[in-house]
Order: sequence, then structure tokens, then C-alpha cells
Amino acid sequence: MTEATPQQPKKILVVSAHPEARSLNAALSTFAVDHLREAGHEVRESDLYAMKWKAALDADDFPGQAPEERLRVMADSERATLAGLLSPDIAAEQEKVLWSDAVILQFPLWWFSAPAILKGWIDRVFTAGFGYGPAVPPPYSEGVLAGRRALVSVTAGARETSLLDRGIHGRLADLLYPVQHGLFWFTGMAPLDPFAVYDANALSEERFVAAKHAYGRRLDGLFTDEPVPFRSLVGGDYGHDMRLLPDVEAPGTSGLGLHVRPRD
Repeated sequence: MTEATPQQPKKILVVSAHPEARSLNAALSTFAVDHLREAGHEVRESDLYAMKWKAALDADDFPGQAPEERLRVMADSERATLAGLLSPDIAAEQEKVLWSDAVILQFPLWWFSAPAILKGWIDRVFTAGFGYGPAVPPPYSEGVLAGRRALVSVTAGARETSLLDRGIHGRLADLLYPVQHGLFWFTGMAPLDPFAVYDANALSEERFVAAKHAYGRRLDGLFTDEPVPFRSLVGGDYGHDMRLLPDVEAPGTSGLGLHVRPRD
């Protein structure tokens, strides 16, 4: 039998968002970093709480902005990005993203979304001229950050059944759509199906060990597993009005699932 070809070393950025260094999220971040390094990959970390990351986007992000001028976020962030005049903390995080072959986000599901500090990282780092805008390739395609993989690792206090298709909280895939589709795929990164640990507030040691084994398998497939097959804006599925063309979807498909091509 032919042996599998060893996976080539890659560069991976792990961004974590939890205020407690002894939390489950911190343990999963540490596990991911160690597991990936043991596999021969190069890993960099952005622990947002440890970094005291400033979550709020404001005029201080764009040094040189005259105080009497009205802040126009898209225009001013693009100007500062293209001129190399962003605040140093933003520029450092953009450099990490560009350096990486994959980005992993680790966070708890708080109020059906990511913690504010992580949303602030997204708001501030993915500036116009870097993640979107007329100066970069079009969104929802092999765009500005194409070639990179992306993985969300999330913990939820709710049980898994409540986050399935008929669960009261809604499908996890729908709750994570703003990150999976609106951040990753919008900028050209290829997101994988999210990894989730459910019922996290009552996690036994046995279940934690099982979760690490499952997460390890997902990390091993970071560059080989099939990404979520989101439709490309330029692939012929959408009209000039950016609406999905009639009858492109499989019968019975509705909601956010319309923007995912049927899996083989």
C-alpha cells in the first residue's frame, strides 16, 4: 500500500477571544497551537484579551486624520491602508493575516454571536483597501485573501440539538454566517465547516478529551477537507443585481442555504 504524502508545513494564525486564561476556549487554543506545531506547521497567535485589543473603531485608527474632518470610515480607512498609515496594532494584525495560509478563530458563542472584542478585531483589521473595496478584487470569489483556509472553533453553552435545523436557537451554520460568509468568503478565504463544543458549561473531563480528539482530526484536515461550497459572485449564479438567479438552487432550499452550492 502506498504511504500518504506528508502534508507540507503551513503558516497558521490562531485568533482567540476569551477573558479567562483558564477557560475551555483558552485550553482549545493551546491545544490547537501545540497540535499544529507538532505537525510541523508554523503558528502565530493573537490572544485578543491578553493583547488588550482595542475593540472600537474610531479616528485614532487612521493617524493623520484631521480632528475637524468628518470621519468617513470606508474612505479614510482605504486612504490610510493604501498609504501605510494605519495605527501600528492594526498593521501588525494585517501582516499576520497576509503571512498566514490559514486563520483559525476561537471564541465562545455569546448572545448568538462572537464576543465584542473579536468583532472589534474584524472591524478594525479588515479595512477598506485590505479586505474589501474598489482597490482589491471583488468579494465572494477568489478575492483579495484567496488561497487561505479558515476555521471557526466555537463553544456553546447550549445543547447540540437546540442548534440544529429545528432547534429553538437556530442552526449554528446560520448564526455563524456573518463570519463564515460575510468575513471569510467575502474576502476570498475558504471556510471549513465550523468545529463546535456544545453544552460547554457542563463539560466533563471525559468529554473534554473526546473534544480534543475530534478537534485534532479537524486540524489535521485544515488544508485537505472540503470547504463550505459557497457560491461565487462571479460564477454565474447571480445577476447584475447580486440576487441569486431563479431555479439555481436545489428544490426545497431556502434561507441562507440558497448561497451554498449542493455538496456532491
